[in-house]
Amino acid sequence: MFQTNEYSGTRREQYEAVLTQLKGLIQGEPSYIANLANASALLGQFLKDVNWVGFYLYDGTELVLGPFQGLPACIRIPLGRGVCGTAAGERRTLVVEDVHAFPGHIACDAASNSEIVVPIIKNDQLIGVLDIDSPLKGRFDDTDREYLEQFVQVLAGELQIAL
Repeated sequence: MFQTNEYSGTRREQYEAVLTQLKGLIQGEPSYIANLANASALLGQFLKDVNWVGFYLYDGTELVLGPFQGLPACIRIPLGRGVCGTAAGERRTLVVEDVHAFPGHIACDAASNSEIVVPIIKNDQLIGVLDIDSPLKGRFDDTDREYLEQFVQVLAGELQIAL
């Protein structure tokens, strides 16, 4: 049984606890949909000041909405478009302090002001992206980037997706 956790310690210690929880949630579970759903729920209850946490999955052509926590979202995003499509196309994490200043930003939730997008890569193939939005400008920093990249690596290691 999972309960809402009040995380203590430094931010790094809190992220380490979340990584441990993620491993426990997904270990041995073959359903990638279940694992992505639990991963988004875990981050949604852990991260403060966020309004959307979820995944877009690459279908070979574009990103398609996957499991998430938050308001209904854009369903399809072309590679190279918006923060998600750019991060996926370039295969690198993007931390955007002000999404309104990002060229081609796709506004799904009008309350979003900052965003972090982490590509999910397995066996050198793009699987999708982890996308997190916040109503606060400048919400995400290098610590978030470092640990969310680790989070995605743990997740990708367990994902049973036919490539």
